Amino acid sequence: MTAAGEHVRARGRADSAPEYPPVPESPLPVPVYDNHTHLEIADGALPLSVAEHLDRAQAAGVAGAVQVGTDVATSRWSADAAERDARLLAAVALHPNDAPELEASGALDDALAVIDELAARPRVRAIGETGLDFFRTDDDGRPAQFRSFEAHIDIAKRHGLALQIHDRDAHDDVVATLRRVGAPERTVFHCFSGGEELARLAASEGWYLSFAGNVTFKNAENLREALRVAPRDRILVETDAPYLTPAPLRGRPNAPYLVPYTVRFMAEVLDIELAELCATLASNTVRVYGSWQDDPVTNGGSAQSGGA
Repeated sequence: MTAAGEHVRARGRADSAPEYPPVPESPLPVPVYDNHTHLEIADGALPLSVAEHLDRAQAAGVAGAVQVGTDVATSRWSADAAERDARLLAAVALHPNDAPELEASGALDDALAVIDELAARPRVRAIGETGLDFFRTDDDGRPAQFRSFEAHIDIAKRHGLALQIHDRDAHDDVVATLRRVGAPERTVFHCFSGGEELARLAASEGWYLSFAGNVTFKNAENLREALRVAPRDRILVETDAPYLTPAPLRGRPNAPYLVPYTVRFMAEVLDIELAELCATLASNTVRVYGSWQDDPVTNGGSAQSGGA
């Protein structure tokens, strides 16, 4: 049991797995937020505790993070962790790849009911990650994904929460679903994977694009093109940790304190001052999720607490 009161998932890495990189020597000039991370997944040769992750993040100029659930257990973990450390907010959902199995076992409705209950907790600020994934799910499983996605959209709208979308090889159907049922006011394409065309479409709808470490990859020119055309007031940054570690650290575990690598790269792509981009990202993130200090944590901690 962790201090957050739930299990932590391990990725099964061997003892010889790469260690976490060092904290960047120069913190960002204006603190930003990692708006999508999975701290419940222990990774690396020497896994870090939640408090260690967030302490390192603060030292790097990353003021807080949105901890994201992908099933009932990790959604509960995320909501609990956010109530124990004021540097975290939570997002809760069922991952689209789990929807077919849940539907087949008759457990989807019960699992959605738990997400609905968690959505009422004050430090849960988003429903996610939810959406469509046609990379891992075949045609037979897609009806369950659509049903789950639409139910999550409804939960987000009823609770007045942001929506974090997982979209893999399903751009057209994600957009069509959002238009058909009505997107929440604050809709975020987590780990944006489209190009210039989808970026322009999202901008026309007022949706947010969240860029992860893969924007730094050599083969990701489509993401850089999307970043260049996206309205500045609709861009966010994330890690999707422990995945998508930015260059030049690929092959090592990702973490919120490595956000500065992605932010500095984004500033270069956009040809703007780093401090200006940091201020924009911070403002956009708070507009989507609200203030990290709006609701007290259960241990009475402040932004400096590390109780999770």
